[in-house]
This record gives sequence, structure tokens and C-alpha cells, in this order.
Amino acid sequence: MFWYGHDPGGWGWFAMSASMILFWALIITVGVLLFRAVNQPHEHTHTPAAPQTPEQVLAERFARGEIDEEEYRRRLTALHAGPLTKP
Repeated sequence: MFWYGHDPGGWGWFAMSASMILFWALIITVGVLLFRAVNQPHEHTHTPAAPQTPEQVLAERFARGEIDEEEYRRRLTALHAGPLTKP
């Protein structure tokens, strides 16, 4: 097909090889980006949590270790005792 003087030579082969590597790298990159875009989890709108009762807040603080058992029971008893009356 190529006659003497019409072949690409050393730099021509290098250019063809480099362009083929760049071409396949581009194709693979586009494929990976499309795959990630399609399989990305959809973001849901964050709905605010329902208001918690004081007992739930107290139980969460106890579970996280912010207060000890004595403090938890004392505050829980105070919550169940009802509102304080002023003198």
C-alpha cells in the first residue's frame, strides 16, 4: 500500500500511537463519567424531623453519654412531676 517515501516514518507512528491512546482514554473517561452520573443516588429533599418530646430528648442525651443514670432519672422524675408552682 505504501511505496518508498510515502510511509509515515518514526514520528508518524508515534503520532498515530499517541492519538490512538488519547482517543481510547477519552472514550473510557466519557463512559466512566456517564456510568457515575446514571448510578448516582438521587438526593431526596430533607424533611424536618417531627418535634421530639422532652422524654425523647432526655433519652437521647442519656444514650449519647452526656448525662449519667442518676441525672437521667432525676430529670425524668421532674418531667413527670408536672409544672412547678411559684410561691
